Amino acid sequence: MSPAGSLSRRIQATEAGEPEDKRLHRRFGLALSGRFMRADKSEQVCRVKDISVGGVALTIEEGATSVPVGERIVAYIEHLGGLEGQVIRSWNDGFACKLIATQHKREKIAAQITWLLNEQDMIGASARQHERIVINNRNAEITITGGVCLPCLILDVSVSGASVACKVKPDIDTEVWLGRLRAHVVRHHQEGVGLQFMEILDVDTLQAHFG
Repeated sequence: MSPAGSLSRRIQATEAGEPEDKRLHRRFGLALSGRFMRADKSEQVCRVKDISVGGVALTIEEGATSVPVGERIVAYIEHLGGLEGQVIRSWNDGFACKLIATQHKREKIAAQITWLLNEQDMIGASARQHERIVINNRNAEITITGGVCLPCLILDVSVSGASVACKVKPDIDTEVWLGRLRAHVVRHHQEGVGLQFMEILDVDTLQAHFG
């Protein structure tokens, strides 16, 4: 049985009144962006910190108004769509919600989480296939569509992509330029972002580009 099918089976067992499998609510770290609407109809930007079929933790922008325990929110998260929940914990830069969803909706969430995790693993495996290349100049810029430039430091680079440290992290799937190399953001990490080049390059091209 697939991981999604296994999660769905445990959901059905729980709602049928059988003992809840604690693994059902295992949380997964996925870097997904979104927006949420509060009870007063105001909207805020958010980002997923972690998620399970039963709940989600969201971070909010610095300076945004915190969301109190008990408030119901409606969020739209990339790749997952609309989610409704009730806040059960709150802190300065985010909050955690218990999801309010039908059995069918929870099964769809379980399947989508599984797909996203598999996609993440495939990207990571692809990146590890290619040897990291030594470059002389690690200072660079990420340019986002529209001409916004973000200074960055290249942590490592291969013929298929790069990991860079930057203060501002473009959203997952954003198309960017690393110097003159076209790429898109495939993951977020503690220091910055992981980029995948639009095409496999050769070692000489990379070393010439970065000095």
